[in-house]
Amino acid sequence: MANHKSAVKRHKQSVKRAARNRTVKTRIKNVVKSVRAAIKSDDRENAAQLLSTATSVLDKAASKGVIHWKKAARKISRLSKALNAAQAAA
Repeated sequence: MANHKSAVKRHKQSVKRAARNRTVKTRIKNVVKSVRAAIKSDDRENAAQLLSTATSVLDKAASKGVIHWKKAARKISRLSKALNAAQAAA
């Protein structure tokens, strides 16, 4: 553990931020998984709604710096592409 007051504070802040980042990353994984599951089960209306939620979650995580903005854009693009392909196949 750190000996200086400022180092103790920085450690506390990093622990708090790591916990927050962990929850956001878990939420990202869950929302992406739910979109993929909806696409796979041919539930297009629900998938479109879930994609909207996923887009919001990913953009928010990118704006907060939890994930890189290009990673968020890539995930959104791939999910959109998968949904469009599923809708075109129907």
